[in-house]
Parts: sequence; structure tokens; C-alpha cells
Amino acid sequence: MEKERNKNDIKKIIIAMLALAISSLSIRYVLAEEPAETAKDPNLYYSINLDKKTIAKGYTVSAFDDYIKLSLVPGILNEQTRVQVVELNEPMDLPWEADKVSKIIQFEFLNKYAYDNHKPFYIQLNYDNNDNNLKQVFYFDKGCNCWRPLPTTDYPDKSYVRSLIHLPYARIAVFSLPSVIIKGDASWYKYKNGDFAASPDFPKGSKIKVTNIRNNKSVVVTINDYGPDRVAHPNRVIDLDKVAFGKIASLGAGIAEVVISPVSIASGNLYNNVGDYNKKFFTEPNFNIKSAVIFNEKTGEVIWEKNSASTSPLASLTKLVAIKTFLDTLPTLSTVVAYNKQDEEYNYKYCKPWESSSLKIDDGETLTIENLVYASLVGSTNNTIETLVRVSGLNRDDFVTLMNKNVASWGASSTNFVEPTGLAPENVSSPLDYAIIAKEVLKNPIIQKTSTMNDYKFTTVNKKKDYRIKNTNKLIELNRHKIIGSKTGYLNEAGYCLMTKVEKGSDAIITVIFGASSYSHSLQTTSDLINYGLKKLNDKIL
Repeated sequence: MEKERNKNDIKKIIIAMLALAISSLSIRYVLAEEPAETAKDPNLYYSINLDKKTIAKGYTVSAFDDYIKLSLVPGILNEQTRVQVVELNEPMDLPWEADKVSKIIQFEFLNKYAYDNHKPFYIQLNYDNNDNNLKQVFYFDKGCNCWRPLPTTDYPDKSYVRSLIHLPYARIAVFSLPSVIIKGDASWYKYKNGDFAASPDFPKGSKIKVTNIRNNKSVVVTINDYGPDRVAHPNRVIDLDKVAFGKIASLGAGIAEVVISPVSIASGNLYNNVGDYNKKFFTEPNFNIKSAVIFNEKTGEVIWEKNSASTSPLASLTKLVAIKTFLDTLPTLSTVVAYNKQDEEYNYKYCKPWESSSLKIDDGETLTIENLVYASLVGSTNNTIETLVRVSGLNRDDFVTLMNKNVASWGASSTNFVEPTGLAPENVSSPLDYAIIAKEVLKNPIIQKTSTMNDYKFTTVNKKKDYRIKNTNKLIELNRHKIIGSKTGYLNEAGYCLMTKVEKGSDAIITVIFGASSYSHSLQTTSDLINYGLKKLNDKIL
């Protein structure tokens, strides 16, 4: 009996030990699995199988509480397929030129034979930040590691967009373009007496639907002019012709709060990327330029650069230094001087007479020193620079020597001039040097004012001839930023050069480019540099 009891006790002990061992193994297994929790997939998934009967009737795939919809009408899909939709919450590179205002959504037709790209389908995607800027759907292009825009219709009152797409797999998101406003004030002007408007954001010929937010009345207008001035009126979306404005609001009101939506965007370049569906949006600037710099004037920090220390001809950017050197002689601007045809002969050492930018003025015609200064900077005229050198009281060689001494004293160590206009390819500098030069030169209020005038008009003293000179920097006319200093330049040896200083609040940036391939290229690159520089300043403030 005692032996039997001992056997039972031994069995119990063995069973208890086995249970403890199994428990220990189980604990070790759970502990071994715990690190997998830290690698948990952050993404959310949704999928649905569409059979032949369903695709024949058409079906709208809706995921994540209608956040994303794929409208698969009859004829879009050829075979049954499973459709997978993913809300991507993993880190992903985003374009610097636009702000993401939605979640990133990925969709895929898992049967690769179900869709052959022959017919686009609509997607509808919600967004979360309803600012006043233009919204566009972008898709990620793995081939260029960039984002590309799709033609998009925005429904701001419902906070979603619709777009056509023809891809069986895509990562998409809604982005806001800070440079294009779609919600704000509209005013009116009397011009063509029709359904027309002026816009600073959409090229001429574009058709825009304008809706009065208060009464929901709408009118479709054709853009036929540029405006309003965004620096003076930052909340002004569009200016309507009197007739068009009267269709959505009382003329006596003067201003109406509106929302606009592009119906069609014409070809044309306002240097804000609107309507350019071939545009590639990269995470970092990818400027195709010989050399350039973005310079923080206050701190001296280089925000961005490409070959900024390399020297090359600077063309008419020379003129800012010539004018500063001349003004340092303290001339009386109202002094009347006579033009001497001999002045322009210096120009022809470097170019043919018809190749030189010049003020078409007669020998002996009289004008003020102020007229000469303004013509030289607004119109970049070469002959007037030589006239200023002549009346400065300095020998021409001494004047050029003084130009070189000035820039050296400012810290521009790789800059050298052999003449005062910029026609000589031997006049060289670097983008970084020239940013330092611009910082000093633009301290002069006359140069700052003159270099940013859209145009300049004057009448000669003795012959009473009227002259009008247009600024050579188109960005000044667009007036999208507060430009407080500017100079263009071009030579065959230099390419297109452009310096622009932009102020925002208490900060200012100076952008300089050398060697652009065309005038349009210089403007687009400068516009992008300005936007990038201001974004970096804003990011630093935030």
C-alpha cells in the first residue's frame, strides 16, 4: 500500500515537472516572439475580389470609410481580379515644392491581365488640410524617384479631389501647391465687357470656373490678362471683367469671396508649374543649371549651391557694380549732360552695333544723370553706362580699377572686371561672389529702387523726345514675391545670368544663377530657387 502511494506521488511529481517544463518552454516561446511586435506593419490594408459579373456591371471600390474610391465603370477591367488598397503609413520621400495634405494610398489590380491601360478610370481621394491653395493628385514614379501630377478637379466644400489615372498600380496622394491660390477675394475692372478675367496663376487662354461662396453663383471666364498684384493684395485670387463679376455679385460690392476651379489650363509659362503635367517633383532641388547659389543675406549662410565658387563671365551683372561705383562719386542726379556718340564706341570692341543693348539716343541729345542711371539698370543699356563713366570725373581705366577695389573690399575675391558694361567675357565672377556683391550694392536705395522698376519713362531735355524702357527681368512684372533687387545678364560665353533678391518679413534671400540655357530657363530656375529658399527659411522659423 505504501509502495503504491509512493508510486502515485512520484507520478504526480513527474507530471508537475513536465508541466513546469512545458510552461517554461511556452514562456520562452512568447518572449522570443515579442520583438516581432516592434516590427509591426504600420500600414492598413483593404482588398476585394471582383468577379466577371461584377466588372461587367461596373463597381466602385471604396476603402477606409470612403477615403479613397476607384470608379471602375464597365469596360475598365477585362478579367476578374482582386483589388488591394493600402494606406501607407511608412516613411516616404515627398516633393519639396508641394505640401502633402492627404494620406498616401497605394492601389493594385493583383491580376496583371485585368487592366491594359487602354482606358483611364476616375479616382476620388479625400484630403485633410483644406487650405486656400490649388490641390493636385500626384503619383509616385519609381523610375525617376519623383512625384508627378495628374489633371485634377478639386471639390473644396467636400474636401476631396477627383482625377483620371491609367495605371494598374500606383502610390498616390493629394498635394497643395503653395504658389497657386484658389480661394479668396475677387474684384472687378472694366476692360473687354465679357466673361474674362486677369490671373497671376493661370496662363492666358485658360478657362476658370469662379463661384461666389456666399450665393453659389458661378461663371466660367477666359484668362486674358495678368493680375492682381499678389504683393499688394495677398488674398486676391482673381480679377474679373465687369460683365463677369456682375453675374455672381453686385458691382457695388466691389469684392466677392470666391473659389475658383480650372476648367482647362492653356499652355504658357508663369513659372509656377501650373498645368505642366510632365513636371517631375523631386525631394530635393534638381536644377539643371551651370552654377547657382541661394544666399541668406542676414546670416551669410548658403542655403543651397551648385558650383557656386566656380568663376565664369557674368555679363551685364557687371552694371550693378558700375552704377554703385558711379554713385559713390556723389553726383547730382538732376545734372543735365549731353550724350556723345563716341561713348558707345567702347561697346563695339566686344560686339557688333546691332548686338548691343542700347538707348537709341542722338548725338548731343541732353538728359539728366538720373535718366542715365535708370536706363542703365532698368533696360541694361550699355551706351549709357559708358556715358556715366565719362561724366564721373574719373579716367575710364581708373573707374574700372575702382570697381575691382570695391568688390575686393566686400569680400568678392574671385571677381575681376576689365570694362564697366559686362560685354567683355573677361569680366568674371562666381555666384557666391556675386551674392556678396549684391548684398553690398543693394544697400543703396537708388539701385534697389531702379533695379526693380517694371518700366521707366522719361523725356530728353533739349529735344523733348519720350522714351520708355522695360525691365529685362520678367519676374518683376509677375510680382509673385517681394523682389527688392534684380539684374539680368547675357553673353554667348556666359549664357543667361540672373540675380534676384527677395524679402520676406525680416529676412531676405539672394539667388544668383550663371549659365542658364535660355531666358525662360533663367526665369524658371530663379523662380524655383526663390521658392526653395523661402521654404527653407520658413522651415527654420517653424
